[in-house]
Amino acid sequence: MYQLVEIFESLQGEGRNTGRPCVFVRFAGCNLSCPWCDTDVGPRFSLSLDELVAEVKSHRSKSVVLTGGEPALVAAMPELVAALKAEGFWIAVETNGTAEPDWFAFVDYIACSPKAEFADRVALTRADEVRVVASSAAAAGFCRAVRERIAATDYYVSPCERDGEIDYATTKEVLSRLEGWSLSVQLHKILGFR
Repeated sequence: MYQLVEIFESLQGEGRNTGRPCVFVRFAGCNLSCPWCDTDVGPRFSLSLDELVAEVKSHRSKSVVLTGGEPALVAAMPELVAALKAEGFWIAVETNGTAEPDWFAFVDYIACSPKAEFADRVALTRADEVRVVASSAAAAGFCRAVRERIAATDYYVSPCERDGEIDYATTKEVLSRLEGWSLSVQLHKILGFR
């Protein structure tokens, strides 16, 4: 059984795939406790493999984002990835980068969001994109270290949101200290969609 928070269809709101229609499958549980996290990762319901695939198929989009929480912690993820691939889905995973399970080799896109507060736990070595939240001005040094550790095509800095306020000033400061990094905002929050 898969422990889940929610499943919904929307547009990708950040990174290179911004605007892409996707089915988001949010898994329960995370191995980090970021002080500014805006996601409730407590389990709300469980589905079997067949039930989960059927739910994803009930939506229009043929793109699916496995997110969380931390999907890399889900033991039965290889079976789900294989089942979704067999149904013709394009599969992205959003991860904090603290694990690099074998099944990552079978997804189409890896978006890694390592956390400066847990720099010593970064284990991922490759991704399609890296998104670092500018939780403080010190994030610039973390970004440089992450770029040496994780090979990716695109590198982004995202503003930190605390108590409903989005901190663009710190993000701008961090980006001014970096070469080859771009801004990624959570467009879904700005435009008011899920």
